[in-house]
Amino acid sequence: MAAPGSVQKSEEEWRAILSPEQFHILRQKGTEERGTGKYDKFFSEGIYNCAGCATPLYKSTTKFNSGCGWPAFFEGLPGVINRSPDPDGRRTEITCAACGAHLGHVFKGEGFSTPTDERHCVNSVSIKFAPEKSSASQ
Repeated sequence: MAAPGSVQKSEEEWRAILSPEQFHILRQKGTEERGTGKYDKFFSEGIYNCAGCATPLYKSTTKFNSGCGWPAFFEGLPGVINRSPDPDGRRTEITCAACGAHLGHVFKGEGFSTPTDERHCVNSVSIKFAPEKSSASQ
């Protein structure tokens, strides 16, 4: 796993490795349209990694169906997600600690029956799923 803040690239380097949609969301803090992301209703077992730098961010066991139109997780892996208030103070942005990629926003106290009472509302474009390896291949 990359050390926090260890993946640093210029804007040109990010543009070269990310699709235009990924660049807009990960680097310019955009948002994909509600209900259009490939991981919204996806529930296979594995790990969700940062689409920018491949740092593992979420276990599939923390993903839940919030009905919000974006993938929802109740917690990230320890130390890999930074939180900061949006400039308007209404929401809390979540970013990859290793490369600074915009993931989405985190919300607390919405009443979901999850262990943390949090909802990490994540853009599908910001993450890449890696299936769980079977014990036979380990």
